[in-house]
Amino acid sequence: MIGNLENFKVFYYTAKLGSVTGAANELSISQPAVSQSLKALEGSLGTVLFQRASRGVRLTREGQLLYSYVEKGYEEIEQGVEKVRQMRNLELGEIHIGASDMTLRFYLLPFLEKFHEQHPGIKVMVANAPTPETLRILRTGKIDFGVVSTPFEQGGDISVEEVREIEDVFVAGRRFTSYKNKMMDLQELENLPMIFLEGNTSTRSYMNSYLAGNGVELQPEFELSTSDMIVQFALRNLGIGCVVRDFAEEALESGKLFELRFNKMIPKRQICVVTRRNRPLPVAAGRLLDIMWNRPPFPGQGDR
Repeated sequence: MIGNLENFKVFYYTAKLGSVTGAANELSISQPAVSQSLKALEGSLGTVLFQRASRGVRLTREGQLLYSYVEKGYEEIEQGVEKVRQMRNLELGEIHIGASDMTLRFYLLPFLEKFHEQHPGIKVMVANAPTPETLRILRTGKIDFGVVSTPFEQGGDISVEEVREIEDVFVAGRRFTSYKNKMMDLQELENLPMIFLEGNTSTRSYMNSYLAGNGVELQPEFELSTSDMIVQFALRNLGIGCVVRDFAEEALESGKLFELRFNKMIPKRQICVVTRRNRPLPVAAGRLLDIMWNRPPFPGQGDR
């Protein structure tokens, strides 16, 4: 058994400084306390570790052997303590986030930029994935928090903070000009070539559910992996694209695309920040959330 670790600490400083007095001053204890600790360690090991020298003390061969190991261990501990201090002060560390293309681009990115400016020593890793996958890896502990879009099954293990409203729209190019400014019925979409996201996204799940609830069943002409590509396909008149408005905003403002109008409003959705309940966040991840929610830093956390 190792025994009292405090005795090894006293041994380390006595050997390092070559002096009982020096160790006592470094540790803020009395010289008799140092001597007592060294005697206890020698007693537990059954050997003499120090011998008196003209100035201070000198290690015996047994003491030199022990010190060669204790020195490595103690300095590793000191480095570990320093690393923890640096993490606490946001000088180093990592953040693991899950986010989709949409939530990253239209919500998270400006906060990441601000965080990096304030804490350049923190490494940020973003797992780019749709909402269902982000929720899965959050539950497995692979990310600190996720930024997702509704709808999704929340569950009691997940905390949800709504942070921004989003709106799903149908957009088209000049080939479909006859539908511009026309008030349409949702059922008319069944007769048009449609461009949708792939089926493993919250956007696709939401639109499928919403349309089905209104008696509309679509078989898209194209199923794409990104909303940016949906906009590009729509610009080339390959069909009617279903996207979150933010992706098509530039094309809509320039007049290259127009938005279809319906006699029934599509309910808006939310971007949400999700975390695991009863699981403490790393300091760096907590500070990023403070920035996202415009909260002041916790006293002592990364103050500069």
